[in-house]
Amino acid sequence: MSKMLSKFQLPRLLCHSLCRRKNSTNLLPFNFLYNPFCTTADSTQIAESTELPSWVKFSETQNSATADSDDDFVIPSLAHWVQNHQHHAHGKVVKPTLSETDVDKISKILKNRYPSPDDVVQALNGSGVIASTSLVEQLLKRFSNDWIPASGVFVWAKVQTGYRHSPELYDSMVDVLGKSRKFHTMWELVEEMNQLGGYVTLVTMSKVMRRLAKAGRYEEAVEAFRNIVRFGVSKDIVAMNVLMDALVKENSVEHAHDVFLEFKNVIPLDSHSFNVLINGWCEARKLDHAKKAMEDMEKHGFQPNVSSYTCFIKAYSHEKDFRKVDEILDEMKDKGCTPNVVTYTIVMHALGKARRVTEALEVYEKMKRTGCVPDTSFYSSLIFILGKAGRLKDARDLFEDMQKQGVSRDVLTYNTLISCYCSHLQEETALKLLQKMEEDSCKPDLKTYAPLLKMCCRKKRMKVLYILLDHMFRNDISIEVGTYSLLVHGLCKNGKLEHACLFFEEMVLKGMVPNDCTYKMLMEEVGGKSMTKAKEHIEKLMSNAKEQRSI
Repeated sequence: MSKMLSKFQLPRLLCHSLCRRKNSTNLLPFNFLYNPFCTTADSTQIAESTELPSWVKFSETQNSATADSDDDFVIPSLAHWVQNHQHHAHGKVVKPTLSETDVDKISKILKNRYPSPDDVVQALNGSGVIASTSLVEQLLKRFSNDWIPASGVFVWAKVQTGYRHSPELYDSMVDVLGKSRKFHTMWELVEEMNQLGGYVTLVTMSKVMRRLAKAGRYEEAVEAFRNIVRFGVSKDIVAMNVLMDALVKENSVEHAHDVFLEFKNVIPLDSHSFNVLINGWCEARKLDHAKKAMEDMEKHGFQPNVSSYTCFIKAYSHEKDFRKVDEILDEMKDKGCTPNVVTYTIVMHALGKARRVTEALEVYEKMKRTGCVPDTSFYSSLIFILGKAGRLKDARDLFEDMQKQGVSRDVLTYNTLISCYCSHLQEETALKLLQKMEEDSCKPDLKTYAPLLKMCCRKKRMKVLYILLDHMFRNDISIEVGTYSLLVHGLCKNGKLEHACLFFEEMVLKGMVPNDCTYKMLMEEVGGKSMTKAKEHIEKLMSNAKEQRSI
């Protein structure tokens, strides 16, 4: 342990003056634009920007929104990487087991808008592509937030001679339908799986219950659990804990508690059941209920463990009540319950967010005294704290030192450091980290791109933004409503209303319902610019989206 964080001796970190480092970057134009709204051109080809539709243009009484000179800039040091992604689908991140041609060919067809899955099937029947498990798996990931093309691919492959979906692909399709709130179709698919025999597992029903809970259909999620044995899945404590956890995570600890009361006398409980409730009450800031759950835990013969106490520590940390945090740590010590790395990471992270950086860094000393070894999440949290304090060099040095200390860098670590650089608008370094992820065979996720997209909106780097969206697609990451909302908000704030309108339209066309705040913000912005046709079009889109959601 004495060698741990060797380059980061605590005195050096504690006495380091807070500073913000800004990189000056000379940017040059780079002639490349990816247009995600084009439904006929191959996204890998260089193409000129298409003419904006009439509804999205500024009124003639306003100055036309001329292209900002920043729109077409790409950092010179990254131009080769951009060109490489322009011509190659995956680079080093994805290791395809099938021909890229098939994936790209089908993806190009799916980028068109289709009114129903049957229309997708008809379009794919003429593709000449033979279905395979790996092809379907990759396409379901790429279109996981767009249920029509995903369903079309699933049906198209299923009817091909000699092909049969694996149970895992059925589970993926169940999740896609649940995410899109197509619950009637989702249940039809579950029934089909049941008829196949052995296809429905706890994994399947977990996806069903979580998606129902996510949609606020708490009673339906509970009912799915009540009837779980009909699908050959045991109604045991593992399944019950999954349900309770789903309800808690979707802000309904009350329903989780009702489930607990309903089944506690017929299903043998375990310590995890109580910890789920304790966590739920703590998240809801109902600490008296959480304490009562801990008392019940002891009455049932289970001793509160580190997870139980950490729930309270997280709650008090969130409220910045660090006196209570210390009291709980002392109580744990008295009861012989040693805090783990999760406990310490939560405390350190909370102190850092409260700008008590010195105390946050001192948490490491407490860890050493208990022999607790930092893990990837601890390092990521420390990187976040240093980045938030403006100490980007220290954050980067810590990032580089991780592997020397035997701790591997994962997607969370990269995401944290990328977010730090994006928050300080250091775009070259942030984008080079994305490039480094590829070199390290660390696949990005949705949270990797969110700060990068937000930064592009702030700096009006539209060409880079579209390149990133294409990069996401090629890494099989499907954009969901949160990312679309981020784009609409960011582009509105920075005067890119035409692009904001087009992203809003694409979100609705994929069957998503924009948040009310996103809709209102866009309406206010286009109204202020007298974009009459755009305002009318957006109103119609929102109305249609809500109507479809209610079906």
